[in-house]
Amino acid sequence: MRRIRIYTAQALAAGTQVELQDDTAHYVSKVLRMRIGDPLCVFNGDGHEYEGYVEDISKKTVLLTLEAELSPHTESQLHTILGLGISRGERMDFAIQKSTELGVSVIVPLFTEHCEVKLVAERLDRRQEHWQQIAISACEQSGRVKIPEVAKPVSLSEWVKTVEAGKKFLFDLSQSEALDGERPEQGVALLIGPEGGLSASEQELALKAGFTGIALGSRVLRTETAPVAALSVLQYLWGS
Repeated sequence: MRRIRIYTAQALAAGTQVELQDDTAHYVSKVLRMRIGDPLCVFNGDGHEYEGYVEDISKKTVLLTLEAELSPHTESQLHTILGLGISRGERMDFAIQKSTELGVSVIVPLFTEHCEVKLVAERLDRRQEHWQQIAISACEQSGRVKIPEVAKPVSLSEWVKTVEAGKKFLFDLSQSEALDGERPEQGVALLIGPEGGLSASEQELALKAGFTGIALGSRVLRTETAPVAALSVLQYLWGS
């Protein structure tokens, strides 16, 4: 039997009941077609998950009884901040989804010189909410118990000057350094460009801000593939 996991922002504790409402209740009752007595696991990003079952289903709500608190070891030991050039539509969604599955801690969408996406304030807020929901859904699927933050988009020039991490890497085909050394206790910041890559001036800005240039092989990777490759290597070396 498949194990269904659902995110809810509510406080959770074993031995209590919790009521799912609105879209979440609709998803459980109408999309998943769960019935009274069916097992269900919920989490709220506090580092735990809570096993229980469906106690009752009404027109607009689903009542759960929580029986046990679990602490699965699904979070990486490596804190990673991904600065990602904003790309169009499904490419950005894919990059956020897979980065979440690979244990990223924070994702910062970046406006860059080659960014083809133009977002006014209202649309920007909706897009950020959409990206955050992509991350939540990826946590539900992958077994993660902490939700990576999808931060408010900022300019690349602002981010490279302010991001703090034990090591900072610029991933680009034109770079030549190799990854090595011990796991940085203060985590890692990654910079990956959008469709079209980073401009020469942006790369220079990042290098001056303390980033080390790293290449991920001799082939050109798509903007949605690069974070998957980079995070996979970093998790293999320093994560879990």
